Amino acid sequence: MLAAIRMTCSLLKLRIGVAVAASALAGMAAAKGPAISVAQASALALAVLGASGAAGAFNHYYERDLDREMRRTRSRPFASGAFQPSLWWPISFLALLVLAAAANGLVSSLLVFLGSFTYGVVYTVWLKRRSAWNIVIGGLAGSFAVLAGAAAVDPTPQVVPVLLALVLFLWTPPHFWSLAAAKGDDYARAGVPMLPVTTSQRVWTWAILLHTAALVAISLVPLWYGQGLLYGLGAGVGGAYFLWKSWLLYIAPSKHTATDNFFASFIQLGLLIVGVVLDALVGLA
Repeated sequence: MLAAIRMTCSLLKLRIGVAVAASALAGMAAAKGPAISVAQASALALAVLGASGAAGAFNHYYERDLDREMRRTRSRPFASGAFQPSLWWPISFLALLVLAAAANGLVSSLLVFLGSFTYGVVYTVWLKRRSAWNIVIGGLAGSFAVLAGAAAVDPTPQVVPVLLALVLFLWTPPHFWSLAAAKGDDYARAGVPMLPVTTSQRVWTWAILLHTAALVAISLVPLWYGQGLLYGLGAGVGGAYFLWKSWLLYIAPSKHTATDNFFASFIQLGLLIVGVVLDALVGLA
């Protein structure tokens, strides 16, 4: 039973899915409009989680040849042979995506679908094996989740959710580039042109530092648009920590500092999301 749960979590990439779903809830919390019930928020989170899971599962299916070349991924269900490839798999993943995306209003559902399409097709199929820009454009997947959450409250674009979507867009490259730097041998063996594999240390560490500095600066802009103290603390503390770790990676590139920066990106995102949600809850009190 436990093995089956682990395999399901791996197949659906639930760790990533939870982060994406939380980002959607942050977009919902940051949007101004009619109050959203717990049931509506839960429905959105489950829809985003399901759509993200469908895209993640397709990523496992499509990249099973690459996954076999990488120590980090060779135990995944399709790469290891636990699941045998079949046309029914992508059909099932598409069905899950459609069902999940259709669980909300028209605009929100479209944005949920676009997020999964960006990760599953644009990133996985079109760009990952071909361009070092793969994860830069693939970063739009998280941005769509934030916008989907905001659209569930009000389909009209709003400043703060758009800013948070931009933060997510800038967050994804340094997050994955740090992982690629820590697992560089894996990516090189598989022939995946991640920036730390295709460029010098000076170039990719500088790119990570610039992206991190930009996202931290933009994450503070919502303070000028009504976000409160709790948001400022989350964005400020998390951003400062991520920026510090990115600076350490820049001045002393290594697998260790790359791994530290990878985990620092999760801390930054987590504190930012918690800050958005707590700020919204205080506003309702």
